[in-house]
Formats: sequence, C-alpha cells, structure tokens
Amino acid sequence: MEQLLGAQQHSHSSLSPRTPPTRPHLQHAASNRFRDHHQPQPHAGLKILRITPPFFLLLLAAVYLLASVTILSAPAPLLRAPRKPDRLVVPTPAPVISRFRLLVAQRTRNMGLQPVLQVLEAAGARDPPERRRGAVMAVLLAALPLLLLLFLFGDRAASIAADALARAQVKQQSPRNASSSPREPDRLLGGLLSPNFDEPACRSRYEGSRRWKPSPFPVSPYLVRKLRQYEANHRRCGPDTSRYREAMAQLRSGRNGDRGECRYVVWLPVQGLGNRMVSLVSTFLYALLTARVLLVHEPPEMEGLFCEPFPGTSWLLPASFPYKDVRFGSESKESYVTMLQNNVVRYDGGNASSALPAYVYLHLENMNLRLQSHTFCEEDHRALDGFNWMVLRSDSYFAVALFLVPTYRDELERMFPSKGSVFHHLGRYLLHPGNPAWGIAQRFFDGYLAGADQRLGVQVRIVWHHPVPFDVMFDQILRCTREHRLLPQLTGSEPPAIVRPSSNTTATSKANKVKAVLVVSLKPEYYDKLHGMYYNNATASGELVTVYQPSHDQDQHTEARAHNERALAEIFLLSYCDEMVTTSWSTFGYVAHALAGLRPRLLAPLDLSKMRSDVACVRPASIEPCLHSPPSLVCRRKQDLDPVAHVPFLRHCEDVDFGLKLVD
Repeated sequence: MEQLLGAQQHSHSSLSPRTPPTRPHLQHAASNRFRDHHQPQPHAGLKILRITPPFFLLLLAAVYLLASVTILSAPAPLLRAPRKPDRLVVPTPAPVISRFRLLVAQRTRNMGLQPVLQVLEAAGARDPPERRRGAVMAVLLAALPLLLLLFLFGDRAASIAADALARAQVKQQSPRNASSSPREPDRLLGGLLSPNFDEPACRSRYEGSRRWKPSPFPVSPYLVRKLRQYEANHRRCGPDTSRYREAMAQLRSGRNGDRGECRYVVWLPVQGLGNRMVSLVSTFLYALLTARVLLVHEPPEMEGLFCEPFPGTSWLLPASFPYKDVRFGSESKESYVTMLQNNVVRYDGGNASSALPAYVYLHLENMNLRLQSHTFCEEDHRALDGFNWMVLRSDSYFAVALFLVPTYRDELERMFPSKGSVFHHLGRYLLHPGNPAWGIAQRFFDGYLAGADQRLGVQVRIVWHHPVPFDVMFDQILRCTREHRLLPQLTGSEPPAIVRPSSNTTATSKANKVKAVLVVSLKPEYYDKLHGMYYNNATASGELVTVYQPSHDQDQHTEARAHNERALAEIFLLSYCDEMVTTSWSTFGYVAHALAGLRPRLLAPLDLSKMRSDVACVRPASIEPCLHSPPSLVCRRKQDLDPVAHVPFLRHCEDVDFGLKLVD
C-alpha cells in the first residue's frame, strides 16, 4: 500500500553518496580483550597408553627391522650399474616388504609415532640411498634413549601428553582465540539455501551472509525439508516442462479439468517495491501450503531485479501466458468472490473440478483498509483448492491471515516454531538482488560503511494522508535517537580533550570510535541537517559520527527499473545496520528490519491535533511486517471477530492500531 497511502518509497537520483569529501572511508579495527581463565583438563577421549615390556621389545624390533628393510631395499653403490645423473632409478619393494611396512605403519600410528615414519619416508623420497642410510642410523640412535624413557616412565609420559592436549584444546576454544579470527559466514543460512546454484549468476545469494548478523531464529528442519520438496516439484512442473505444457493446454481450453498433477499460482505485482516484496513472500508461503508452483509476472521495471530462487528451473511466468495483461479487479467475473456470489462455486462442494472455470482470480489488495471478505475462511480455501490455476494480486503481507485458516495451522507451526520469523526466513530464502542492484549495495557498503565500528540506519517516509512538516519529523527522529542513546550528544564547535587509554571509563570505550549513519529517504533535507550537526560540532563522548545518503529522488518512480534497483540496494544496506530507526506504515522499513532480524526503533504515529507524539519511538513486539488491512472474518457467522482475542500469537501493530502482526 505504499502508493495508495502515499508512502514515499526511498529513493535515488544520484548514485554518488551525499558525504563529506574529507573522510569517505574510516577503518577502525577493534580488538576484543579477554582473559583465559580455563584450567586444562585431561581430554576425555584420549586413551592413555600403558607400555608393557613385551610390547616395548616388539616395537623396538619393528623399528629396527623397518630401518633394515629401508637400507637393504636400496642397491649398494659398488654393485649398481652406472646411471645417468639426470635419472633416478628406485627399485620397487617386494610384496612381502610392502605388507610388512603397512603393518608397522598401523602399529606406530596407534602408538603415536606416525611423525617418526613420516620423517623417514620424507627423507627416503628426498635423498639418495647413501644419505638415506645415514639418516636412518642417526634417527635410530637418537630414538633409543626416547624408547628407553618411554618404557621406564610410560604412565607419566602419557599423562603429560594428555595434559598438553587438553591445554591446547582449551586455548583453541578460548574467547581470545575466537575473537582473533572473523566469524565464518553461514553461506546457506542454516540450510535455507540450496548449494546447487551458479554463484556468478547471482552473487548476492551466498554473499549476503557476510553482511548480516547471525539469525536470532533457528531454522526448522521441517521448513528446510519443505523447501527442498518445493524445489523438486517446481523442477517437475515449471516452465519448459511437459507437465507445464499439458497444464497450459488445459488452461487454454477454457475449463478447469480434473485435479491436475501440477497446480499453479501466478503472482501479479502492484504498488511499490516494499508492497511487492511482502506480497511476494506471502504468495510463496501460500504456494508452500497448497502444493502449488509459484510463477512470477516480471514487468519491464522488475526485469533482473531479483535472482531466480529455485535451482534448475525458473519462476518467471512465460510470455505466452494468456491472462497476464488482463485488468483484474475486485469485481471481475473471474474473481473468486464474484464467482461465489453468482453460484459459479459453492461451499457445499456441489461443483466438480472439471466443471469449474479455467482459473480463478484472488483479489487481495487493500480495500478501505480491509482485505476482501470471503478470502480467509476455512470453507473458502476448500473451494479454492479445486482450481488448478490461480491468478493472485496483492499489495499486502497477507501471510499473517494464512495463520487464521485452521487447515494451514499445523503446517505453519511445524515450519515456523517461532511465529516472528516467517518473513525473516522466507525473505532471506526467496529475495536475492540481481547483480546490478547487488553491485550498488556492495560498492556503497565497502566504500562508506564497512570501516565503521557501528552502523545506524534512519529510514524516513512521509505518507500523503498524514503530511508531517519537516521540522516536526526531524525533531521526533532526534528525540528517538537521543532518548535511546543511538546518537551521541553534541558539545559545540570545539572538540573535547583527547581521552587517554584507560580501562575504567565508559568515555574511553567510545572515544575515537566511528559511528556511520545511513539516511534512506526520498528527500535530501534529513541528511543535510543531520550531517551538518555532526560535521560542525564535536560529540561529548569523542565518537566520530559520519552521515551518508546514497540517493534522493524526491518522488517515487516504481515504473523505473533503475529506481527500483537503487531502492532494493538501500533496503539491503539498511538490513546490514546494527540499529535502525524506521517510519510508521512503511513496508519498505518492514522489509529491511525483517531481513536483518532486528527489532527497530519505530517512530510513533503523531497526534495530529498537537503535531507531536508522547513517545518518540517504540520497539515493536516482533520483527514481522504489519498487515495493514486485516481480512473480514464474518464468513458464515453473523458478526466479525477480532483475531487478537482468539489467537495467542497475533497482536495489533504498534504503528497501525487495527493492523495485525505475528509475535512469539
């Protein structure tokens, strides 16, 4: 509902970031200091070797015999025919010698003497026989005292070895050692992503994990299994398959036919990028629940915006699809509600699948802040299940409403034990920026944000039906950032005294650290004023605050592909921030903080009578997007129900008091 509500999609008229020219990139390396208080303990899995006299003699004889075999396997110089200096002839040992060497190697490996064998073999491969014999004799002479000590003090030696191994393992696992190397990114996001992709074709798919913080929500193994099953079904039924051609032939016939082996839901885009992303994720969830194949209509302004999410197939609706350009609406004859009103479909199951129309249109756009009636009742979804083809258009995060359908409840709870992780997991799985948008995001991040100690995202949206003067909105942003200590206080034009290193002051921990502020807005004024404040004044804590704005197009241009690429890049840039301040009603902001797995500071709606809110900003109950237009649940009842009163994991939204959102 970005366009309907005048939600100004973030913007981009210039790829050059609005930044001070003097310090485009500040690199500050912060090292963690931890003390290791672990006491080494003997390793539970280490087998303490007890050397007995017979076994010692066997070991000693084996080592001497191995040395003798090594020496004798090389021909003596006096008995050897002359050879050319550029050619080395190594005779092959007899089979019995090979078997004996293997036996001795196994014994010595069990005894922990494998390094001795490796030294002998390396010397033999590197040196000629004359030097090899000398090396072997030297090693044997040096080994005799060691073997004698091992025989006499075997228990003590094994105990020392066990303590040394335990100490090494504690050191390896200590915080100091862990902090010395960067965290290895989880390229597959806990199993969400399939490894079966061509990486250069979509660099963002596996590189995104390098920028995001680790997910706060474990991935359900059941969700991973459902995703792999969906991918297999999409390969079976997707475009350019025989099953798809059969389904298309049935569609063109004008009749639904019997329940098909492959069934489809076609997604049509509408409104701005944020609306499209939340509705696309919702449609994919619906496809998972109903075993349908998701096909995406890609208009010119979305061409190449997202990567293909399913391996070995395509999610793009083929150009030959006959109904993609039909102007559907809530009252179209193909609409499910219209069919229901005209008795084309009935709740009582009186319609055989073969007698139904070729497809059904499901209208899930916002209508006067409500979704259309008869779209999320149990009986409606039983009737919709009879259609092999569905065309769906939505501007809303209707995934929330799917939790209201009892038929889907069990599957949803198994896929998402944490209800607040639905968009977080499915968005990270499904929505990967194409290489052009990804390039914009990565160049900006590496050039301006990567060197900061902390990153704060500030996303500003002004909706047309609640016009807020610039000064009022900027004041609310400052109140929010200062009340929650997201930005440091200013001291005036003179910089504070340099704080010398010390271990007992909070100021020292912040002094000379860099905080990067990313401003995402269609308007330049918010960047200009915030940048001027921290450019012309020092901070009380000694922190360095740098302010950047990637672009400022003034107005939303959803019809322009370049605009959408920059918008998508900035959504992902916001999702890389450590803290975030976002605007009410904004699906753009919802997507950014849900991808990040971060609960933002949400600017509270203003009391328009006094142009001020009592509280500057609040933390939402979950990272989930808000469904601005909840469905009517009249169904067969005589009155509507408030889902919040009956479903424990639903709440009204902090920014839209009649909206619905999922919580844990």
